[in-house]
Amino acid sequence: MSTTRTTGTTGTTGTPGKALIIGGGIAGPVMALALRKAGIEAEIFEAYRTSAEGIGGTFMIAPNGLGALAVVGLEAEVGRIGQPVGPMVIEDGKGGVLAEFSGLADLPRGRLMRRAELYEVLQRRLGESGIAVHHGKRLVGAEEGPDGVTARFADGSSATGDLLIGADGTGSTVRTLIDPAAPAARYTGLLGIGGYSAHRLSGRAGRGETVHFANGARAFFGYWSLADGSGTAWFSNIPQAEPLTAEYVRSVGMAQWLGRCRELHADDVPARDVLRMADVETMEAFPRLEIMPSVPRWYRGRMVLVGDSVHAPSNSSGQGASLAVESAVELARCLRDLPDHTAAFAAYEAMRRPRVEKIAADAARTNSQKSSGPVGRMMFRLVAPIAMRTFMSPERMLRPVHGYRIDWDRRVAPVRGTSRHGRAA
Repeated sequence: MSTTRTTGTTGTTGTPGKALIIGGGIAGPVMALALRKAGIEAEIFEAYRTSAEGIGGTFMIAPNGLGALAVVGLEAEVGRIGQPVGPMVIEDGKGGVLAEFSGLADLPRGRLMRRAELYEVLQRRLGESGIAVHHGKRLVGAEEGPDGVTARFADGSSATGDLLIGADGTGSTVRTLIDPAAPAARYTGLLGIGGYSAHRLSGRAGRGETVHFANGARAFFGYWSLADGSGTAWFSNIPQAEPLTAEYVRSVGMAQWLGRCRELHADDVPARDVLRMADVETMEAFPRLEIMPSVPRWYRGRMVLVGDSVHAPSNSSGQGASLAVESAVELARCLRDLPDHTAAFAAYEAMRRPRVEKIAADAARTNSQKSSGPVGRMMFRLVAPIAMRTFMSPERMLRPVHGYRIDWDRRVAPVRGTSRHGRAA
């Protein structure tokens, strides 16, 4: 068994010398870059044998996520990928507008991008920064000692560092090492299908100025014009009582899934027109749209969780990636400023848990509307216009979420104590 000793020298303030980051998707690389900015070395260990260029669907990085990426020096690069998010228009599936969120004038516009685009930016920056990424390192166990933690991998190798940070997604191995009784990700009751269409929208939508979400008769539909005007990006959230396996979804084939989308949206405008010209070769399926329930233990000893491994809201939040990069940067601040890793982890959890769980709860309610059936969708269409003018106004809905900013230069104060469960008291 090969062993790599990666521990650095612990500073006089207790700042760890090196962290082992498990997971090389989005949160892991941002975590490594933030730690480097904080003066802490890091290495990334990714389970898959190859990098993930070209893999993944489209998501939005909201203004708060863009702010977190700016802290680690990625503002310019991220600003060159994807396309800006204009007003978000909520529709009834019949062409009628229920509400419009124009964003907040003092905040930057979010950006729609393919996961692969952000991944490539992060990999390039990791290389420029000299941060090592090891592939084919599937974590199977970890042992802690007085001076460090050793990660063991399925290929028989191991690595030892001062800290172990789990950025390994909703199926996190680190989460189960911290707490064998930790909850698993929960299926939302929705299947995700998306792709591109040659259909060209008209008006503001055709100029790429708006993003549309329609609560159709039988399924939820989202769409927006591509920045180059060549067509339309689209997705459908299909109610599916039992989760499907990736193998089953592949065996059915994208042509049949496109047929299913066309059937579900046959009476929805403009979904039926977009789907009529959809390119099956561009389609992707996400068979298990998931959400993380509240995780009782975010850390134990020298191990801690970040990103989707501990707080994955449903896709309805538009905040999954943004919250992940926020938490990575905030954890780095805590490790930089506090006297030992236990105090840092406690402050990090106290800082992040209320925010991420509030956003996740709000998104779960939205998700329930998507999968509630025809009666539930009809009720949403009836109450939405009133709600959007009152308690769901853009200022009330967006300000607390999109307006969050990380003050990197402000020192983190310790919390008063921790409970016997390793949580902030």
